[in-house]
Amino acid sequence: MTMPISRFPVPAALDDLPADLRERILAVQDKAGFVPNVFLMLAHRPDEFRAFFAWHDALMLRESDSLSMAEKEMIVVATSARHGCLYCVVAHGAVLRIYSKDPHLADQLAINHRSAAIGARQRTMLDFALYLSFEHGTLDDAWQARLESVGFSLDDIWDIGAIVAFFSLSNRLVSLAATPPNPEFYLMGRVPRPPRD
Repeated sequence: MTMPISRFPVPAALDDLPADLRERILAVQDKAGFVPNVFLMLAHRPDEFRAFFAWHDALMLRESDSLSMAEKEMIVVATSARHGCLYCVVAHGAVLRIYSKDPHLADQLAINHRSAAIGARQRTMLDFALYLSFEHGTLDDAWQARLESVGFSLDDIWDIGAIVAFFSLSNRLVSLAATPPNPEFYLMGRVPRPPRD
C-alpha cells in the first residue's frame, strides 16, 4: 500500500505548478533520480515553498567558518530524531551518510548522539543543538566559551542555532502533513548508486 504524500492537496502534475517551482523540482529529480516528497507537500503553497527553500539554502548551502556540510546534517538528524520526525531523520540521514561517507553515523545519532562514534567537537555541537531545541536554551557566556573551545566561531554558533530553528519548523510541517520519506532515501549512502544512463 502506498502512503499519501500529504494530508493536504499536492499537485496532480508538475505542469500544474508555477514555472519556478517546477524547474526547482525537476532539477532535484535530475540530480537525485526521484522527487523528494517534501517538495510536493510544500508545493501546496507556492509562496511558502519559495520562502522555505530560500531559507534552507541560505543555511545549509552557505559556506560556514568551520561548520562542515556533514556537521550541519548531524544537527538535522539528531534534533529531528528528538522531534520524532521520521521524514527528516531518513532524508537527512541519507545526506549525512553521503557527506560523512559513514553508513552508520546517521543511525547512531538518531538513537543517541552521546554514544555515537563522533569527537568532542561534534558532541559539544549536538549537546548545544539539543539544549537550544528541547530545553529552551540560550547562548550564554559559558556555552559560547564551550563551543569556541572546540573550534566554533561566533558565526558557526549562529549557524547551529539557525539550523535548529529551521528544522524545528520543518519537522512540525512534515509531521502536520504526515509526509512519509521516499523509499529511495533508505538506501542512499548505504549501497552503491546504480549507474545512470
